[in-house]
Amino acid sequence: MKKILVITAHPDDEVLGCGGIIAKYARYKEIYTAILGEGISSRYPQRGKADKKEIVDLQKQSRKVEELLGVKETYFFGLPDNRFDTVSFLDIVKKIEEIIEEIKPEIIYTHHSGDLNIDHRITFQSVLTATRPGEDCSVKEIYSFEVPSSTEWTFQKIGNSFIPNVFEDISDTIEIKLKAFKMYESEIRKYPHPRSPESLKIIAQRWGIVVGKEYVEPFELIRRIVD
Repeated sequence: MKKILVITAHPDDEVLGCGGIIAKYARYKEIYTAILGEGISSRYPQRGKADKKEIVDLQKQSRKVEELLGVKETYFFGLPDNRFDTVSFLDIVKKIEEIIEEIKPEIIYTHHSGDLNIDHRITFQSVLTATRPGEDCSVKEIYSFEVPSSTEWTFQKIGNSFIPNVFEDISDTIEIKLKAFKMYESEIRKYPHPRSPESLKIIAQRWGIVVGKEYVEPFELIRRIVD
């Protein structure tokens, strides 16, 4: 059974970016998620002053979400929210290397390199560094996804634009994705914000129209090694 590892910066990124395919593939593949950041402290005037209970509650929400999606196990690393640039890059890479060594996934999904959110960009860079090709690297495929309200809000002015070339039909799991996102109560915004349930469905429809499907999640293939 193939193993898939989804590496994200914050709780809810996994649902926004690829919740549909997680639910789709969990039926016959082992899915793991690694959430690098605690995801909440940047909302406070004094960075790092988030109530520990809030962080724990957010992790509990994540575990319920992953259970709904069919994730085998979720790993939390508690990096400071929207301040990955204050952490040693090597330390982040080592955390990812350790989880890859433990799980040995063949496929990784992660953020896009040109996102507005700095944590997203550093996560992408860290994943690429941690998965340097070699005989001992289990990872054969790497895909990046878009995160609404981050990927498109660069207006193609930061780094590379998101140009998907892999399109996954999630027509059978779109409702599970929306249900999972609604479980992140603190992350929901009112329509027409990109992170509203209505917008997420429209975005999936928009990408579906591009390739003749009803609902789709788009991905950019970063690397695929064929033995």
